Amino acid sequence: MKLNDLRPADGAKKAPFRKGQGHGSGNGKTAGRGHKGQKARSGGNIRPGFEGGQTPLYRRMPKRGFNNKDFADKYAEVNVGKLNVFEDGAVVDAAALIEKGIIKKEYDGLSVLGCGVLEKKLTVKAARFSKTAAEKIEGLGGKAEVV
Repeated sequence: MKLNDLRPADGAKKAPFRKGQGHGSGNGKTAGRGHKGQKARSGGNIRPGFEGGQTPLYRRMPKRGFNNKDFADKYAEVNVGKLNVFEDGAVVDAAALIEKGIIKKEYDGLSVLGCGVLEKKLTVKAARFSKTAAEKIEGLGGKAEVV
């Protein structure tokens, strides 16, 4: 056997199918594209998932998957106006607020907000204070302690 005798195996090489070579070929005239319409035009292709303008399935389905909001800290929030139920000089923390029924749970910490008028001198222990809440507590001679 010589190099010029080498040939591909029978059936290994197949002639490419030539579209549009006359109606006798079985694939002439429209060359397998049918009659008219978007897919019959040159450059007329549509993206995967396109449903002719109808809202596609991937947009009709509800969202699933990861969301960082699920891992955010949740704080029990109390306005300074609600702290007037305590006596002068009392120490207010999450446990005291739960006992009085002002909050139900502490969650990841207590946050004191500045809405309302405070009339008592208190020591408030919380995870965080708004600027106005700290000013109102300390303005009456109380303490805003970050725990």
